Amino acid sequence: MAVRTEALLDKLYNLRGEDSSILKEMDEQRIEAEETKEKTTEQKKVLQNKIADLKTSREELEAQGEKFKTMLQGINREDYETVLTRLQIDFDPEGLLAKLNKNLPKTIETVDEDTKKSEEELVKVEEQMNKAITTIEELGIRKDSALANQEKLNEYIELALSGNINITRDSITSLLAQFHFTEEEQREAAKILMFPEDALFSYDEKIKSKDKFGKSISEVIHEARTISEEQSLPIEENKKDVKDEVIDTLKKVGIDYLDFTSDELNNLMNHFDEKLFTKNVNLITDEKINKDIFIGHASLLYDEELQDKIELLLKVGKEPTDLYLNPNVLSKYNLEALKRVIETIITSHMEPKNVPLMAY
Repeated sequence: MAVRTEALLDKLYNLRGEDSSILKEMDEQRIEAEETKEKTTEQKKVLQNKIADLKTSREELEAQGEKFKTMLQGINREDYETVLTRLQIDFDPEGLLAKLNKNLPKTIETVDEDTKKSEEELVKVEEQMNKAITTIEELGIRKDSALANQEKLNEYIELALSGNINITRDSITSLLAQFHFTEEEQREAAKILMFPEDALFSYDEKIKSKDKFGKSISEVIHEARTISEEQSLPIEENKKDVKDEVIDTLKKVGIDYLDFTSDELNNLMNHFDEKLFTKNVNLITDEKINKDIFIGHASLLYDEELQDKIELLLKVGKEPTDLYLNPNVLSKYNLEALKRVIETIITSHMEPKNVPLMAY
């Protein structure tokens, strides 16, 4: 049996049971989404209460402040001079009124700013919460589909083992495409199932031989995988290793590699730099920008000028929300080109802050 064939069979058999890598990954994503939903639901409640308290506080400040002004304006200190002097009471209506007129507007403005920030944060939290809810619903649908595909795969394998498979090659490759097999893997796997005597029979016999050579099924599968990895061509091995590193790095920074297209994933593999990926994700997080900005703009993960470009745009008055809604500006310009765009705007007697990023 060719090494490549054995590795492919190992992958096929992994997908047959509860330990399917696809099902496990979906379960991990569901757990993560449910944790996010729970966390953001609580955050939403806290923020809503905070906003309500701030609005109530503003109303009371304004109402009580005006009432206090009216009261102070109606008091003449001289009318109470004797009692204030005798009792040594330091009461200065005019001074209090001046202080009230000076500080009350500033205090109300601070409350308004806190309210605005909390409302903006609430919007982001609700977006995260809704995304988590959608993810949970989508994963439910995807898992049902995956289980149906798994059942179909087991049916095909059992038919092949019985020597009675009459499924077309297109039917097999179409099914395997649902498991994210490459076109080459689909063709090879179809050949294995349509001609089981070449490899499938002996592989299945080895898997079922629990006590053969004193090894369990899991040990046999692990051995098959180890042999395959050791004997694979260097180019294929390196490519697989890099892909695993990319996926692991994305997982560590909280990004699902399934959100990227195969072309984007290949680009990430070609430009893989764990420190740079992590640095750029942390930068986005620190600037309070949703990590979804990388979806559809994978090149930002390996953009060495990302920090400088973001700092430049924030310096001219753009907000993190502007960058999140217009990531094309970050991906289509290098730093020097972005500087030239901003200079052009300024020489045209316009403020970069007031020009929408979509017009950059």
